[in-house]
Amino acid sequence: MPIEDLEKAFQNKIDNEIKIEPRDWMPEAYRKTNTRQISQHAHSEVVGMLPESNWISRAPSLKRKAILIAKVQDEGGHGLYLYAAAETLGTGREQMIDDLNSGKAKYSSIFNYPTLTWADMGAVGWLVDGAAILNQVMLCRTSYGPYARAMVRICKEESFHQRQGFESLLVLSKGTDEQKAMCQDAINRWWWPSLMMFGPKDSESTNSDQSMKWKIKRKTNDELRQNFVDMIAEQIKLLGMKLPDPDLKWNEEKKHYDYGEINWEEFWSVVKGNGPCNRQRLDARNKAHNEGAWVREAAIAYAEKKKNKQTAA
Repeated sequence: MPIEDLEKAFQNKIDNEIKIEPRDWMPEAYRKTNTRQISQHAHSEVVGMLPESNWISRAPSLKRKAILIAKVQDEGGHGLYLYAAAETLGTGREQMIDDLNSGKAKYSSIFNYPTLTWADMGAVGWLVDGAAILNQVMLCRTSYGPYARAMVRICKEESFHQRQGFESLLVLSKGTDEQKAMCQDAINRWWWPSLMMFGPKDSESTNSDQSMKWKIKRKTNDELRQNFVDMIAEQIKLLGMKLPDPDLKWNEEKKHYDYGEINWEEFWSVVKGNGPCNRQRLDARNKAHNEGAWVREAAIAYAEKKKNKQTAA
């Protein structure tokens, strides 16, 4: 079949909301775009375990420790789901992990910021997971089947993470003056990086138009960012805290909140590897990968031994 007919049939499937499956024909650019997006999403889940695991041993109570352990475990599971989905596009997991550990592959810039106090665990849950959910709910309807199906469970768990983070901040916001100050400080530090999570503004996004046509994405970066601002600007009222943006105000005409300009120089600097914790995160991932080599070797040896026994029988 001519390539033009294959492309037309492919787009027709997408326009009719028919999922693209691994064995279906797809343009190479569609395959590459999904591989990049899904693998980067997986990397973000795995790297995202690092700033939170840093606080497991210092959680203020057994309850908080158990909640944080469960959350970090969930994120590891999300990474596994997503690596499995990405593998269906033809790139091996080993290659994807090598790309992450070498610094070739990107992950969400938000995880290159440090978690300085316990309140950061609440801010990460409420703001970072809240931003992620807005994007990920859309991905439950993305055109590539394995990705969409993986996102269903991930979104359910991320929604719980966001509620847990908000509840943690709510407790602090009703505590001592020191706890209230710690709560506000965490919100101040995580607000702008959370807005950056949605990616560059639409006018500077190189992949957005094609991704929208292929229904890999359902909303643009700026649309999702606006939805996030509108949601958080209302939720923060329950905390009795303020967002660190003097330009934040309700626009009656637009029926949305106006907000200040993001520091895009900071965004691109972090993306390019110059954030506060970029080097630290990659060092931690490489250390874990190297120290876990014996586990992978043992698993391979066991599988080979089992295979040989079955062959002999």
